[in-house]
Amino acid sequence: MVTEKDIELFSKQCGDIFAQVSRDVVGQKPVVEGTIIAMIAGGNVLLEGVPGVGKTRLVRSLGRVFDLPFSRIQFTPDLMPADVTGTNIIVKDDKGNSTFSFQPGPVFSNIILADEINRATPKTQSALLEAMQEHTVTVMGVSRKLPEPFFVLATQNPIEQDGTYPLPEAQMDRFMFKLIVPNPALSELMQIVSMTQKTMEEVAERACTGEQLLKMRATANQIPVAEEVLRYAMILTSATHPDSECATEAARKYIRVGASPRAGQAIISAAKVLALIKGRFNVAYSDLETLAYPVFRHRIKLNFEAIAARISADEIIRLILEEVEKKYKK
Repeated sequence: MVTEKDIELFSKQCGDIFAQVSRDVVGQKPVVEGTIIAMIAGGNVLLEGVPGVGKTRLVRSLGRVFDLPFSRIQFTPDLMPADVTGTNIIVKDDKGNSTFSFQPGPVFSNIILADEINRATPKTQSALLEAMQEHTVTVMGVSRKLPEPFFVLATQNPIEQDGTYPLPEAQMDRFMFKLIVPNPALSELMQIVSMTQKTMEEVAERACTGEQLLKMRATANQIPVAEEVLRYAMILTSATHPDSECATEAARKYIRVGASPRAGQAIISAAKVLALIKGRFNVAYSDLETLAYPVFRHRIKLNFEAIAARISADEIIRLILEEVEKKYKK
């Protein structure tokens, strides 16, 4: 059972983590908070933004703050699946006999930075599927466990840019959050330029160990969810499907495929962490409404009408939230 002391310790640790990351990353508070929530909840994160807005710097900073082994994979069109997972190589022993020896790839680490993931071909992108969901890698019929905790923090450029490949839907669904990294405001831009003129070094220090992170996750898992709040979360998920019993007008009009059941699992897990950060013993409706955007935006597939009208996924989610709140919220 979670005590008041547990909540105080949890909030303090989250505050320390955020404070250290903020030493390296100027602004981007919603993105930093969202990434930390997902990591505590055990999820993977997809960061989308144009080049130069600090996506890679944020992930490197988190690696130092959590004091976990960190691997960076620069995705390019010529990257092969074996370059990610590893491969068997032929080695000779002292007697001259040849045997296969497994050479682990960069995925065998705690934090994986999949940089510009949508610049690689779908075949290579899919090499991360098993690792992201099951935390294992299978090469030539042999499965190997990845170290815990394990996270994939991927960055991508907007798919409208040249030389990018849309991520497979199965892989998109394995990201707990998709966070949009905006261009910095004028004041933030001035601070960034002023800071980098003095030094380019990243100064964030350890604020949490991997073991502490796993304890924080275990604490969050103990947070209760009232039946009506759980039902509201499942209604939100179902409301994104144009043919479900809870379908909203916005879903029928603009969505081709709704969010998967994995979205319902993700929003509950993340809401427990958010509740603890806010110092509460229970998940509230407001937690679900806040998290609906990062959980759903990459899981709903827009139809031609939405694309032609240039209506964003976030705008459709807003319409769904308004309709569900009027119809179901008590």
